[in-house]
Amino acid sequence: MMPIIEWLRPWEPSAPVFIACVLAVGLYAAGLIRGARPGFWPALSYLLGVGLIYTVTQTQYDYFSQFLFAAHRLQHLALHHLGPFLIALSMPTAVLAAGLPKQVRQWPEQPLLRPIFSVLRVSYRIIQQPFIAGFLFVGLIYFWLTPAIHFDAMLSIDLYWFMNWTMALDGLLFWWLIFERGDQGVTPRLSPGRRILMLALIMPPQIALGAYIALSKQNLFEIYDVCGRAFPIDPMLDQQIGGLITWIPASMMSVVAAIIILAFRLEQSNDKR
Repeated sequence: MMPIIEWLRPWEPSAPVFIACVLAVGLYAAGLIRGARPGFWPALSYLLGVGLIYTVTQTQYDYFSQFLFAAHRLQHLALHHLGPFLIALSMPTAVLAAGLPKQVRQWPEQPLLRPIFSVLRVSYRIIQQPFIAGFLFVGLIYFWLTPAIHFDAMLSIDLYWFMNWTMALDGLLFWWLIFERGDQGVTPRLSPGRRILMLALIMPPQIALGAYIALSKQNLFEIYDVCGRAFPIDPMLDQQIGGLITWIPASMMSVVAAIIILAFRLEQSNDKR
């Protein structure tokens, strides 16, 4: 059995991923030290989300992700769904802002940088429109699971990391839109009904894709035969498990999110009484 310390060693180290995770935790810790008080559960949710993203990309788990289709689908479930879900649920803006140096917080007001931040705000508002956000969320899953594209992505280390980055960033954007509350963002907040409608609309295409992969009689992802699998497993069984992961847990995340939104709504109604 592999020692824990050995398992925690990255299979293929990625400096950008490592730096991003360290900054995410470091800024959050600095915010807590400077007096931000998000509460125990939001802090735990945030750290678990960042930890999940780190675990599936910067430990030996990444080896299985590259040489087993089912493990790859679990990796993307963490990168695109569960990790960003937990981070967005914690709404860490205030804590992260408190952790930033004062000079950095003033960057948006600097004359030289103001146009850049204006463009970024406009771009953010566009991609966070509900239809665009939902389309990108589902579309990226379909795109990277197109057999020919998936084949190339798993052969090229640069394309592989680009795929993982797009999944993680898109997941953060989508779940942020779903859970955004208070004055946490620059986009108009959606009503609970519109958020739940978005969650309902992204479910059928994910179910359809997962079912197609799981029930297909054809080996759709031959790259895992070309490169070899992490351990002996029938290719079709590997594909079926990966399809089920795409089909059931990913879709159930919408149900969980809808329940959370209803709970937030109920809490707000009770506070107004």
